[in-house]
Amino acid sequence: MAQARLKIIEPQPDPSDVVLEMTDITKSFPGVKALEGVSLAVRKGEVHGLVGENGAGKSTLMRILSGAFLANSGQLRLGGQVIDSPNPSLMIEKGVAVIYQEFAQAPHLSVAENIFLNRMPRAAFGRINWDEAYRQAKAALQHLGFDIDPRAIVSELSVAQRQIVEIARAISRNARLIVLDEPSAVLGDAELEKLFRTIRTLQAEGVAFIYISHRLKEVFELCQTVTVLRDGRCVAVRPTPEWDTQSLIQSMVGRAVADYFPARNANPGDVVLKVENLTRGRSVRGATLTLRKGEILGICGLAGAGRTELLRAIYGADTIDSGSVKVHGRPQAVNSPRRGIALGMGFVPEDRKTEGLFLSQSVRFNITLSRLSNFQRSGKLDLRAEKEAVSALTRQLTVKTPSIESEIRTLSGGNQQKCAIAKQLNAKCDILLIDEPTRGVDVGARREIYELLVRLVEEEGLAILMVSSELPEIIGMCDRILVMREGEITAELPRGATEEDIMKYATFH
Repeated sequence: MAQARLKIIEPQPDPSDVVLEMTDITKSFPGVKALEGVSLAVRKGEVHGLVGENGAGKSTLMRILSGAFLANSGQLRLGGQVIDSPNPSLMIEKGVAVIYQEFAQAPHLSVAENIFLNRMPRAAFGRINWDEAYRQAKAALQHLGFDIDPRAIVSELSVAQRQIVEIARAISRNARLIVLDEPSAVLGDAELEKLFRTIRTLQAEGVAFIYISHRLKEVFELCQTVTVLRDGRCVAVRPTPEWDTQSLIQSMVGRAVADYFPARNANPGDVVLKVENLTRGRSVRGATLTLRKGEILGICGLAGAGRTELLRAIYGADTIDSGSVKVHGRPQAVNSPRRGIALGMGFVPEDRKTEGLFLSQSVRFNITLSRLSNFQRSGKLDLRAEKEAVSALTRQLTVKTPSIESEIRTLSGGNQQKCAIAKQLNAKCDILLIDEPTRGVDVGARREIYELLVRLVEEEGLAILMVSSELPEIIGMCDRILVMREGEITAELPRGATEEDIMKYATFH
């Protein structure tokens, strides 16, 4: 008699742990199918990463979850309960909070008023109980690990503090699922670490998060599961340990990482920039480097290694204590950005939104601001020449914008970055210093930035000095790599160096 084969039954998760189930969600707009059969499940106490290129469908899916959009088909369950006709008020009542990049706050009101907007604690005869409002607000903020004055006006807070106020408002409404849309886009490393601590505190209390980010390093550090959307479809869902950077990028863009960076035909020319023994306080100590025409030189290292400080000192944004800078073979005193520009240097800062662009101004205004004198005729601005130059630059850099008069804030991160580069090209730079070239840029648009930088080097003869925290970016783009640690350059590595090579010099003497 044949022995019966044992049937192996996989253990099933407790259904009560499932906070959110979105099943076969489809959403169409006139002429466009934004989502097609997308499913997403999030469990209690889980941080669930949601990634994909711009246009992949992430925002549409979250707007359906928030009740702002109605799906054409599919099912939405919260805590096992089917939600037939979601709307924003109902979803808030059901414990869903969505925190977008642009905060939904009343900046002229206090922290407490923003936390309890439309539901302030009341005393007798319906009067607002201000003491109770401040007490509850302070308790909510302290629970998240922040000592923010509940009486402070929100407009006077830092971006990180305003983000915490948003989270405190969500928790005060008993949110059990919080969506964070690109929460780190404008945060520094220290602020980001505070945000992560807050998320982990709430996670331990059973609050679930959907974490949307282009920064894959954060996704790997914070999330337990990652869902990938591409072209309106869910293409993969895996526990985070089953992903690596290459497989995640490939899933997002639909091609291998090897094809992600443009082919380089490196042919460096003469030395255009030479820095010797440059020192600035403790942040940069004795830095020496050379940069050649037609070359991309990368600088990498851990946070606080002095990468950004070195770039700013070379450009003249920060004064140096000692050392020398030679441009095209001649010693130069680069003691201000104006002097750096005059010497043919362009600088694209790490935070383009606060340091590189005027978001409320037009594309034209931002690009030509670097050197309006290009368009002065007899002391007057030649508007026609200005518009022609901007149109030519936006075509050259493939900037996608409805008009050169459009506010730059309306453009995607990738197109904003192209405008920041165009601004430097308008100033006729031949040495481009660029800090975190793809920060806040979606994975698909990054390829366009990479192609642009390669084109500028190979066709225009620019020399590029590039700082990046993304090691695959440094390895894939640069002809040589400088590694910094605690303000010092600890190694120069050739093209083809590995992440292991870089980390060895970034972490050890």
